[in-house]
Amino acid sequence: MSYLSPLLSLPGAVAGEEPDEGVAAHYGDLFREQRHLADGVGFVDLSHRGVVTVTGADRLSWLHLLLTQHVSDLPPHRATEALVLSANGHIEHALYLVDDGETVWAHTEPGAQDALIAYLESMKFFYRVEVADRTDAFAVVHLPAGSITATPDGVLARETPHGRDLFLPRERLSAFAEEHGPPAGVLAHEALRIEAHRPRHGLETDHRTIPHELGWLETAVHLQKGCYRGQETVARVHNLGRPPRRLVFLHLDGSEVRIPVHGDPVRLAADGAEGRAVGFVTSSARHHELGPIALALVKRNVPADAELLAGERTAAAQELVVRP
Repeated sequence: MSYLSPLLSLPGAVAGEEPDEGVAAHYGDLFREQRHLADGVGFVDLSHRGVVTVTGADRLSWLHLLLTQHVSDLPPHRATEALVLSANGHIEHALYLVDDGETVWAHTEPGAQDALIAYLESMKFFYRVEVADRTDAFAVVHLPAGSITATPDGVLARETPHGRDLFLPRERLSAFAEEHGPPAGVLAHEALRIEAHRPRHGLETDHRTIPHELGWLETAVHLQKGCYRGQETVARVHNLGRPPRRLVFLHLDGSEVRIPVHGDPVRLAADGAEGRAVGFVTSSARHHELGPIALALVKRNVPADAELLAGERTAAAQELVVRP
């Protein structure tokens, strides 16, 4: 780990674990931090995330050819999200975008910016675009939905139903924290993400995940556009078939001390702890109201009303995210 946020020096800060190393997991009171975010109070330090910019006259039309989202006519300051797929339609990158009228700004998973930039650079050809890694200069800070905190002067924001993502100059991060606390850690942010059934690349995905399995068709894929890598798979599965797996939301038995974590198997409860795995846990959290919760990727043919076991023996009731 090479990056350490200056906000790890704040009182109570406990460092996060992979994939959120370098920022605070929490500041001493996980549930209070969740309640603050749910009430639109405070902020989340996401300064470990990668920041990439694309400038040039052809930036939107060029990205339109590469991404799953329709961005050729993206208005300034309108937030969107998009994916980069492999030739077989598997998810390689997830980008959270906004254009300021001159530059497209995107943040992506921690450490993913190098591979993303390498791909973008390989596709420049004759287009009038410049791609840059701005991670060292800008930090992502999340303000929750309902926050009354004003966007600082000169700072670009992505406004979404889930809150605002600020592209904040790194030298202003500590001062921002002093003025706009209380801070909430990434565990609180993750708990609200899981509650909202929102997938995260690298957790809800593996090497063969396609967008249909996670519900990303609704937010990150435009089904009426073509001309991007992996589009044939997206269209074929959407029009002719169903994805092999589907994302589910799990209400976990709260009597267990340990909650299942990413990668733990999911089985049918009727088959018991020795049964064959029908999926795996992708993300989990302890929620301030719902108790232990998780997202999991399961086989499409798992009955929608089936009781499940997550991990070794944790009972789990599923809630549909992607329909069978």
